[in-house]
Amino acid sequence: MISRILVVDDEREIADLVEVYLKNENFEVCKCYSAKEALKCIEETTLDLAILDVMLPDGNGLHICRSIREKYTFPIIMLTAKEEETDKITGLTLGADDYITKPFKPLELVARVKAQLRRYKKYNTAPTQEEGLIIHAGLVIDVNTHECLLNEKQLSLTPTEFSILRILCEQKGSLVSSEHLFHEIWGDEYFSKSNNTITVHIRHLREKMNDSVEKPKYIKTVWGVGYKIEK
Repeated sequence: MISRILVVDDEREIADLVEVYLKNENFEVCKCYSAKEALKCIEETTLDLAILDVMLPDGNGLHICRSIREKYTFPIIMLTAKEEETDKITGLTLGADDYITKPFKPLELVARVKAQLRRYKKYNTAPTQEEGLIIHAGLVIDVNTHECLLNEKQLSLTPTEFSILRILCEQKGSLVSSEHLFHEIWGDEYFSKSNNTITVHIRHLREKMNDSVEKPKYIKTVWGVGYKIEK
């Protein structure tokens, strides 16, 4: 099945260039130059991934990211200015799965798209019901439906947050390094990342789970190494 990608950027040259590279890889592209067009496309089109520029003439890519996460779980990649570190952190906090800074190499963006789609499809492929249920201390992760319950209350997790929690629960009792999490989620893209990316996702997970760093009930930080969930 061909994946459909939303590309949102008011710089037409960039949007057109990204479209060409994605179409060369047999992706379908929904291209928008404004927030209004993008929101319309999101409501009317079945999408597999979104690439959102932060700065738009009639809005903000971060607001679009928030709107997507209210209804959808497909991956989001943010395009940010090189010097705007706060945009990267804010994007991840709002539910983005990855970011790339301008100026960027189109082939690198295509590689990021493929890595996100591989990860999303891998962790959304429904196994048998018996295999797809992970239970731990009031936490229930259903891989079949991509739902997560904590003490019978549903957690609204992004695809990346769901993947991180699933990996930690599958390997509970064992230390999972940041490098391993990167490899499992982003594949060969680890070289271009920083540990800060995983740190932000973990922090957001803790906020949603009402967990703490000092006295963790679920996610324990092993400083300088990685994370673990105790048995």
